[in-house]
Amino acid sequence: MSEYQYFDFKAIDRALTKTEMAALRAISTRAAITTTSFTNHYEWGDLKADPLKLLEKYFDAFVYVANWGTREFHLRLPQELVEFKHLKSILPGKSARVRSAGQFMIVTFESEVEPDDDWDDGTGWMGSLVSLRSDLLRGDLRCLYLGWLMCAQGEELSGDALEPPVPAGLRELSAPLESLIEFLGIDEDLVEVAASASAPLKEGPSRKELATWVRGLPANEKDNLLIDFLSESSERCKLELLQRFQRENAVAASPNAIVRRTVKDLLTASRVRADERARQLSAKRAADAARKKAKDEADRAVYLEDLAKREKAVWNFGAFEN
Repeated sequence: MSEYQYFDFKAIDRALTKTEMAALRAISTRAAITTTSFTNHYEWGDLKADPLKLLEKYFDAFVYVANWGTREFHLRLPQELVEFKHLKSILPGKSARVRSAGQFMIVTFESEVEPDDDWDDGTGWMGSLVSLRSDLLRGDLRCLYLGWLMCAQGEELSGDALEPPVPAGLRELSAPLESLIEFLGIDEDLVEVAASASAPLKEGPSRKELATWVRGLPANEKDNLLIDFLSESSERCKLELLQRFQRENAVAASPNAIVRRTVKDLLTASRVRADERARQLSAKRAADAARKKAKDEADRAVYLEDLAKREKAVWNFGAFEN
């Protein structure tokens, strides 16, 4: 097989209509199409459409894998649920970036990884990564920070560039975040160094905190919120309310407590960590080899000692055989 490309699109916020599914079928007669997905792979040809245009029009997530090492993960987010300028400030690079697309914004992660002998047909990545979209909408920005680290690793940023605010929970990575690191080929030593400045992950607001906040809302506003829950997507309403709660109850961090590192600082520290880890691994291997050698010599000494005790019997047995 000279080349292989895998395209996987996912609709989350709404199902595709029959008309939309027919339009997608016109693009590909062999794709697997459902009300929430469009999946296809090519061994010689190519998708007869711009995948990013399909994402903008129909879908909320897109994964692309090619056997020459290209990997892409894209998320479409509603403009009203995220702050474009804030996301843009975190992702100023090329490999990880955010752009506006009508009523949506598109977050993109792109990477070139070294192909290996383990065949990756791309089929498992969407399931491993897609929940990062809901994390982002809830205000969990860890995946964006990891994208920034990838840009730093790829030397897309100036050595003097300061890191964005380090999100909490980098030392408590979820399975989807671990998958993103693997998918993009982000250096694990770099992640560990960056995580050293990350605060523990906080739990969401308690029922008591939410109850206090809700009781303080005007009665007519509560009525409108309940109507929204009944007439619109409850998940969307929940996200909007949680975002509002977080804004109104945010605790400003002390400026003196924020120490932002440069790209050069992080890359240097990651190399030092990698060198130390390699040294420790080499020392462990040497110690293991020394222990094995000592054990082998001790076992041989025991064998020879036992053989010496049975010398007469061994010689007599040999004579009998002759």
